[in-house]
Amino acid sequence: MRHILFIGLVAATAAHADSTVDGGVADAAPVARPYSFGAYAEAFYQWNFNNPSNGITNARGFDNRHNSFTISNVELEANVDFEGIVSRVALQVGHTPATYYLAEPASPGTSAANASGMNLWQFVQEAWAGYRFPVAKGLLINGGIFLSPIGPENMAVKDNWNWSRSNLFFGLPFYHMGVRAQLSLTEASTVTLGVVNGWNSVVDNNEGKSILAQYKYAPDASLTLSLLYFGGIERPRGAPEGQRWRHLFDAHVTWQATERVALLAHANAGFELNRIGASTWVAGALAARFTIAKPLFVALRADAFAENVPSNGVTSASPIFWPVPWVASGTATLDYRPIEHISFRLEYRHDQAAGPMYFAGAVVGDGTALPFVPNVNSQDTLTLGVTSWF
Repeated sequence: MRHILFIGLVAATAAHADSTVDGGVADAAPVARPYSFGAYAEAFYQWNFNNPSNGITNARGFDNRHNSFTISNVELEANVDFEGIVSRVALQVGHTPATYYLAEPASPGTSAANASGMNLWQFVQEAWAGYRFPVAKGLLINGGIFLSPIGPENMAVKDNWNWSRSNLFFGLPFYHMGVRAQLSLTEASTVTLGVVNGWNSVVDNNEGKSILAQYKYAPDASLTLSLLYFGGIERPRGAPEGQRWRHLFDAHVTWQATERVALLAHANAGFELNRIGASTWVAGALAARFTIAKPLFVALRADAFAENVPSNGVTSASPIFWPVPWVASGTATLDYRPIEHISFRLEYRHDQAAGPMYFAGAVVGDGTALPFVPNVNSQDTLTLGVTSWF
């Protein structure tokens, strides 16, 4: 899920010391450290059965290379939680961050001011700092670049059931730049409010700011429920659609139904009433994860994403998400974890779209002067991936 726990996502590490008691040696209680460090690496090989000449598995987010061994992402992170001060920095390199920042607005510079765009920011996954106030169960206020709280999937493969992400994850925002406040009402429920530049915008491309409000309920480790609203002006300056407010509604629930079966449901919808008409969308995903016999798991997922692009008889609005009216996919993943902190995955996935959005065989274009032209409505892939972390 492209979001972090706003309490800091600080995994405290334990330090053990020896002490002498009655002439003997006994283990002392673990001492929580105010800092932690971590890292993960993701690599895969993929075969696209369309065998596209350009080697691209299109519109899939991060597993986007055919017939190639690929480093998807390498991430290094540092976290601090000390006397109320909470901060996190996560740096990244690979195909994932290059795709992660594709929608970042390009802002030109001058001889006295730098330009801004994806090349400037793509190596930063997160960078934020804040302070936890002693209000209720804790009030954390922080600011910077942080992962989007929309949806249940995460940036790190290790935290997801499947290797590839759903169409909902790829279509919806990855990150935000701004400030947020999270109030822990009880041990089980939290409320988060935020003001950010917009969708995937470290530097804003319009005059408005966006707001987010989220309620999360997690009474125990077996159940997590999230309800979220995100709204703001998202079109760039000068867009023919005008500077109109876009509304997004998101809900998801994860339930460990039995010791061996976990279920997930995700729904997302929204609208933008712009100068041309009503841009609307609706999307959903269902997933299940089965524990065959630890350390072997099987995950199944189905998702669909439909978008309406309005037209007034003279012109049409620019699509928010896809160049076609709808996309869908079905995914099956085998996850083998022989030891802690490593996961081997074998995944089959079928993608289907309402029109040509994928590549097959001889692809027209060179990707530079002449853009590649999608020529098929579907693609099937088999991916073998490995991720490790500490």
